[in-house]
Amino acid sequence: MALMDTLKMVLLISKGNLFLDRREEDGELAVYEVFERMAFYGISSNLFIYLTKKLHQGTVTSANNVTNWVGTVWMTPILGAYFADAVLGRYWTLVIACAIYLSGMSLLTLAVSVPRLRPPHCADPKGINCQKADKLQLGVYFAALYILAVGTGGTKPNISTIGADQFDEFDPKEKLHKLSFFNWWMFGIFLGTLFANTVLVWIQDNVGWTLGYGLPTTGLAISILIFLAGTQFYRHRIPTGSPFTRMAQVIIASLRKWKVSVPSDPKELYELDLEEYAKNKKVRIDSTPSLRFLNKACVKTTSTNPWMLCPVTQVEETKQMLRMIPILIATFIPSTMIAQINTLFVKQGTTLNRRLGGFNIPPASLAAFVTLSMLISVILYDRYFMKIIRRWTNNPRGITLLQRMGIGMILHIVIMTVASLTEKYRLSVAKDHGLVQNAGQVPRSILLLLPQFVLMGVADAFLEVAKIEFFYDQAPESMKSLGTSYSMTTLGAGNFISSFLLSTVSRITKRDGNEWIQNNLNASHLDYYYAFFAVLNVLNIIFFLIMTKLYIYKAEISDSMVVLREELGGLKSKVTDEEATTT
Repeated sequence: MALMDTLKMVLLISKGNLFLDRREEDGELAVYEVFERMAFYGISSNLFIYLTKKLHQGTVTSANNVTNWVGTVWMTPILGAYFADAVLGRYWTLVIACAIYLSGMSLLTLAVSVPRLRPPHCADPKGINCQKADKLQLGVYFAALYILAVGTGGTKPNISTIGADQFDEFDPKEKLHKLSFFNWWMFGIFLGTLFANTVLVWIQDNVGWTLGYGLPTTGLAISILIFLAGTQFYRHRIPTGSPFTRMAQVIIASLRKWKVSVPSDPKELYELDLEEYAKNKKVRIDSTPSLRFLNKACVKTTSTNPWMLCPVTQVEETKQMLRMIPILIATFIPSTMIAQINTLFVKQGTTLNRRLGGFNIPPASLAAFVTLSMLISVILYDRYFMKIIRRWTNNPRGITLLQRMGIGMILHIVIMTVASLTEKYRLSVAKDHGLVQNAGQVPRSILLLLPQFVLMGVADAFLEVAKIEFFYDQAPESMKSLGTSYSMTTLGAGNFISSFLLSTVSRITKRDGNEWIQNNLNASHLDYYYAFFAVLNVLNIIFFLIMTKLYIYKAEISDSMVVLREELGGLKSKVTDEEATTT
């Protein structure tokens, strides 16, 4: 879950750019982000445990409820970005989203605190004789969860962009400070996430859910007040229109003119003057023959309605976004694997010995190793692997973004194979100790699961980092935010696919009398399910290789961080010269 929010941060650390001077006015945004991430991951990381242990839901039901909710969380930012760009503006979208977010957190805290809103405690390890949550209890808890999901939809795409809006791209000093803001912002995300995955999860498991939910709720309320206190100092941007609208105009205009012939000479197509793009600080794109049907949108007719006639650049921007969709689809299955971290991986942890010395390890805390291993892997990749491989490839990145994604997909095959073998071993130990039917704790340490968590972080260092960079780099300049949202969309889709696969496999295997996923994992065959995932990843990478063979890069640019460092070096020199001249 913490994946998307920490990827950029680890990239910045690996490049040695984490701590630069920052504008004091942006402290409010950084503080808000720390507490917002702490609140969100304080709920999501341990959600599976609450659903199974406190609401007494079954394994399949709980896992699907988690993935359905997480999928919704990663889809709602698309709506949040639309309202910010086209309707309300970023500031008011964020303010409204904060109010919704806080109401969801408050209701969640109420749901775990009031005895009437939760089932009575149950000591039955199998959960067979436990009183199930009634409609009121389920209704209140899930209403709060999805209210929170709506709130995150308005905060995720806007908090960082509001921070970026505070800097003038054409002012050398402010442009230098802009990177500094993102460094502190990402560092705040890392702190909030790590605190949630360790301290808050431990409090929830060992002290109580009221305190475990109450702390992040209080912190979120304070951070919102701090954010609002700086309102008069912020630079507010008016809505400029959504890229979804521009893409829809191209597609609809093409369909409405499906009988119109496209002229052989691209110069006959409708396009704005070069001065128009220069005035708006945009880049004009020449017409290309790919996805030729869309060129109908810029064929001149009697109508100048934007839903009937679009300039060539707008059409080419739409093409670039559509060309990435097959690659986007190929990332759905790896995202489905990521969805297992906070569901079935956690469920496995509950069956093992969690004592480490005098400390009781919460199963959900193992997710912290995904973030830490990803951090270490990205640094090693940048400092060593990339420099070595450059000697053979002459590619500034070492390997292409799609090749890096492919390595990550191969690692997902390894991960699910390792998870399957680990589960097979756990089941054999349970059988040897007569724990199959009584669902007893398997006498092996929870650290037995550490390899699959660590390997997931290594895979993320290849696939997820490259995925974000690929969708950002290959998106047209005016649609970079939409390109970034592709990365969120794939995580949402992956969680929904996880729900579908778990329900389908459970239903089919139950009908055959050998159910793979039961409430009692000692009597289940989770090893078969993980092996099925390994095969699914093999099929997916074949599809990915075919799509990459057909894909044409928009541009193979040099290492973006190297370019940025050079640019910052120039800015620093310029700022120093200006200050010296002023003095």
